[in-house]
Amino acid sequence: MSFDTLRDLYIDQLQDLYSADRQARAVVRDMYEAAEDAKLKDALSRGINGIEDGMVALKGLITAHDAEPTEASCEGMKGLAEEARKHLEKKEFGAEEVRDASIIMQYQRMAHYAIAGYGTALAFARRLELVEDVQALQACLDATYHGDGEMSAIAEGHVNEKAA
Repeated sequence: MSFDTLRDLYIDQLQDLYSADRQARAVVRDMYEAAEDAKLKDALSRGINGIEDGMVALKGLITAHDAEPTEASCEGMKGLAEEARKHLEKKEFGAEEVRDASIIMQYQRMAHYAIAGYGTALAFARRLELVEDVQALQACLDATYHGDGEMSAIAEGHVNEKAA
């Protein structure tokens, strides 16, 4: 795809975010399976649902612009996903609580990447005066911030203390 306009770049960003969400969803499912803490598992379950909601929103935005979600892999999320999976290996942890702290750390790294992507797409949509896109992307961004905040609360509330 040629990037001749901001709209072209915007659609590419939406497609990249869709790929990132697809990869993140798979990793967060693995995190859910590996987590021990009940509150963390609940938050991860909500995270999976939130990622899936984001994918639905992104697919709708992409197709509304006469494009399709691509099978291309978001290379940024690919690296984060590989790192997260490496940290899930049970042999690396002497205690379940330390694995849970690691899960939160890796989840938040992926969430921060998504926040950057959604924020950029939102700025493009505002500049392009795409009112419906702005609303959808703002909702995705808000949900991602919420999930990140929830992970911080769990980490600071008890997981990090148990891991220490």
